[in-house]
Amino acid sequence: MRTIRDFTTVIALFFAVIAPAVAQERLKVVTTFTVIADMAANVAGDRADVVSITKPGAEIHGYQPTPQDLVRASDADLILWNGLNLELWFEQFITNLGDIPAVTISEGITTVAIADGAYEGKPNPHAWIGPEAALVYVDNIVAALSKYDPENAAAYAANGEAYKARIAETIAPQRERIASIPEGERWLVTCEGAFSYLARDLGLRELYLWPMNTDAVGTPQQVRRVIDAVRENEIPVVFCESTVNTAPARQVARETGARYGGELYVDSLSETGGPVPTYLDLLRVTATTVADGLAAK
Repeated sequence: MRTIRDFTTVIALFFAVIAPAVAQERLKVVTTFTVIADMAANVAGDRADVVSITKPGAEIHGYQPTPQDLVRASDADLILWNGLNLELWFEQFITNLGDIPAVTISEGITTVAIADGAYEGKPNPHAWIGPEAALVYVDNIVAALSKYDPENAAAYAANGEAYKARIAETIAPQRERIASIPEGERWLVTCEGAFSYLARDLGLRELYLWPMNTDAVGTPQQVRRVIDAVRENEIPVVFCESTVNTAPARQVARETGARYGGELYVDSLSETGGPVPTYLDLLRVTATTVADGLAAK
């Protein structure tokens, strides 16, 4: 009788504990870079696991996936990528993985065209840096997770709405600060033209050394063109992004008398404990650096 009772207890434990855990196995979501991973993690909450292919601080345009990347992504239920010619390596990567669904989360945004260079006329891919486009990203992530994990759709929707509210709250103070600066002084000068969407949303005119990190970068012609424009428009401050060589921007500052305002973050988050471990930090730090630079006298 004791053996039967013990067996009955084991069966009961299985259906009470083990079986539900198996049935509730969480969705595995793989993203192409850290910014999307953090966005997706905020939407997922505790209902899905999110992994980024690229590591914090990586330059994503020309990234070269490793065999380990393929292994980590091989059991994904869903892959999220930016599209818009950002991850030039991704189509071959997903082909090597086989039959895993992939969703482009920039779908539906109002794009800004690249003004020059090899990608002239094509959409600027760095849409997430614009807080308005970021809301579209979140909606697309909610839709993707809900499609492949419909049982948790309500949780994803609620998390997405809460996250969008936090994005709006994060950018609001710097939006107000920049709006108070005279319109003729609202210039955003950077190395890569990666901040077009932020400039559009904050009412800034944009000037950059090179349009995309996949083009030629920091050429004498690019530097001379920006030096002339900074002088002509009496622009007081120039910036560069964190993942590239800042020397050309610093040269512009030296030769024009403009201040070098520091590094902006766009393509990648930092490690935990770094300056921008989350997307909200990236948005806040970048917008604050720009506002501080423009407001300084």
